[in-house]
Amino acid sequence: MTIAIVGAGLGGLALARVLHLNGIDALVYEREPSRHARGQGGMLDLHAGTGQRALREAGLIDEFEAIARRAGQDLRLLEPDGTLLLQEDTPDDAPLDRPEVDRADLRDLLLDSLPEHVVRWGHVFEHAEDGLLHFADGSSATYDLLVGADGAGSSVRPLLTDARPAHTGQNVVELGIPDIDRTRPDLAEMVGRGNYWVLGNGQSLAAQRNGDGRVRVYLSFYNTGEDWFATSGIPFDDPAAARTRLIDLFSGWDSRFTALIAACDDTVLPRSITTLPVGLTWPSTPGVTLLGDAAHLMPPVGQGANMALLDGALLGLALAARPDDFPSAVKDYEREMFERTSAAGRQSAHVQEILASPDAARKMLAFFQPDPRQ
Repeated sequence: MTIAIVGAGLGGLALARVLHLNGIDALVYEREPSRHARGQGGMLDLHAGTGQRALREAGLIDEFEAIARRAGQDLRLLEPDGTLLLQEDTPDDAPLDRPEVDRADLRDLLLDSLPEHVVRWGHVFEHAEDGLLHFADGSSATYDLLVGADGAGSSVRPLLTDARPAHTGQNVVELGIPDIDRTRPDLAEMVGRGNYWVLGNGQSLAAQRNGDGRVRVYLSFYNTGEDWFATSGIPFDDPAAARTRLIDLFSGWDSRFTALIAACDDTVLPRSITTLPVGLTWPSTPGVTLLGDAAHLMPPVGQGANMALLDGALLGLALAARPDDFPSAVKDYEREMFERTSAAGRQSAHVQEILASPDAARKMLAFFQPDPRQ
């Protein structure tokens, strides 16, 4: 049986790895021309029961722990006026419950665990019919099972559902400060070793330390429309002017936060946040299924990558358990995946509602430290 995986993201690679461990061949078709063709984003916190469980099933947990950053679990939560509401510093001997890892490092770990021929770079999937995958360059390949692991804009998803990602009302601008310990030690000390969150007034500033010394800064604007970037007055083609405009949009916030924006380099990237409907399902269809963001795109609040990794691992185990009955294996996988990711989607939507509220910082504090009397 020929298994074709479209997309060499974390979920698709986890699936390929678990299949490889179980002696089942699969091919991964990736639109990018090489593993280093595009930046892979910032840090991920991998949860013990989901993302780390997937890596354990993939036989990679020791390698993961060697690159995971325990200190990345540190958290500082503040209000726009500078009030510090929560500071959690991780002891050196703390368990790796939710350690941070660079997304690129994790992807490389998965890629390096596979035979080189498994990932076919530069294959832009267009459509599938009659057991054939068709690519943009005119080539084709046969398959018995097609797995769409191709993210938010999945080209495989339409084979199963008409659902499309919808805008959440959140628009994000990504900035960054390289080598912050050397270039701005004052800001490095303020941000700390992990995640730094300032929430309130329908906006947020999140700073995240990466393993390479860069701090990524994400400025979020909630309750905004799909066309917000066009009307925001942010000149993305002029980084210096863009930073000035962003500082204006955060006027009234503590000067330390606007200093963080001012210190960023010329990376100014707009990102619109979209999601699929919570609880999305489809009738199980022989020969095709989905995983990760292609199946259950959620707000970026810590669940997406963990769910994608576990999707890949559990689908791989299901197929290995029923190598002569892929349709039943896929049906079992989808049943569990729908239930698990629906719960994660509901929690993610709840966190998204908190972030969009005027008193987001206080509500998030209650989320992290619920009142035991209630």
